[in-house]
Amino acid sequence: MQFLKNETNIQFMSKRRLAAIFSAILIIASITSLAVQGLNFGIDFTGGTMIELGYQEQVDLNQLRSDLTEGGYPDATVQNFGSIHDVLIRLPVIETQNMAQLSNEVVSMLQAKNETEIDVRRVEFVGPQVGEELTEQGGLAMLYALFGILIYVSLRFEYRFAIGSVVALIHDVVLTLGFFSLTRIEFDLTVLAAILAIIGYSLNDTIVVFDRIRETFLRMRKGSSEEIVNRALNDTLSRTMMTSLTTLLVVLALFSFGGEVIHAFSIALLLGIIIGTYSSIYIASNTILAMGVSKEDLLPPVKDDDENANPDGSQV
Repeated sequence: MQFLKNETNIQFMSKRRLAAIFSAILIIASITSLAVQGLNFGIDFTGGTMIELGYQEQVDLNQLRSDLTEGGYPDATVQNFGSIHDVLIRLPVIETQNMAQLSNEVVSMLQAKNETEIDVRRVEFVGPQVGEELTEQGGLAMLYALFGILIYVSLRFEYRFAIGSVVALIHDVVLTLGFFSLTRIEFDLTVLAAILAIIGYSLNDTIVVFDRIRETFLRMRKGSSEEIVNRALNDTLSRTMMTSLTTLLVVLALFSFGGEVIHAFSIALLLGIIIGTYSSIYIASNTILAMGVSKEDLLPPVKDDDENANPDGSQV
C-alpha cells in the first residue's frame, strides 16, 4: 500500500550536516542533564512500598495527598489506578520506619479520615537492594541488545551499516533518557520496557532503509553515494510514514485513555517513534555516508573460478 501516490525526490542528505549539528546539540544537552541531575527513578529502582486501595466513592486525589502529608508522608505519590474509585499510593523507603508495617499505618490513617470502608487490593514492597539490582540488570539489558544488533547487522550487511545502526540506536536511547531527565518524569520498569521497545522499532526501520540502500547501490550504475542514498530514502518514505503514523495512533490512544499508570510508558514510546524515524534517515544513513560507503563495498566478492574464465565463459 502506497501512502504517497507520486514518486518523491526529497534531497534528505543535503541537510545531513545540519541534522548532525542538531542531534549533537540534543545529545550534549541530554548527557549534561543526566550527569547533573540524573533520572527520577521510581520505586522499582529505588525501593519503597506500593499500596493499591479501592474506595466506594470517587476519590479526590488532592485531598488524599493532603491527608498523607498531614500524616507524615509528604513524599508519597498518588494516582488513579484503573478507575476513579481505585488509587495507587507509592511511598519511598523510610529508614526510620519498618516498611513491613508502613502499609498498615497508612491504611489505618486514611481509614480514620474516610467514612466508608477502604478495600486494600494489593501491597508490594521493593527493598533498596532489589532496586539496585534492577537498575544494573536494566542497563545490562540495553548493552546486550546493542551488542547483539552490532553482530547481526555486521553479518547481514557490512560493518559500516552495523556501526550506523548502533549509532542511531544510541542516539535514540540517549535522547529519550535525556528527555526524562529534563522533565523529571518518573523512570520506572515500564519506561525501561518502552526503551527496549524503541530499540526494536528503530532497528526495524533502520534495517528496511539499509536494505533499500543496498539494493539501490547495486541497481543504479551512475550517481554519487549521496544521490543513491537519497533515492533509497525516497523509495522507503511511503512505507516509513505509513508505519510511523499507524503506530503513533495506537500510542496516542494509550496516552489518552490508558490512565496514569502507563502515562510515562506511552510518553516514552511516543517520543521514541518520532526520534527513531528521524534517526533512521538522518543518523544511520548519515553515518554510513560519513564512513565512505560505496558501490564497491557492497558488490559480492569475485570467485576464484571466475578469474580463470575466458570472455566466452569457458574455463582454461
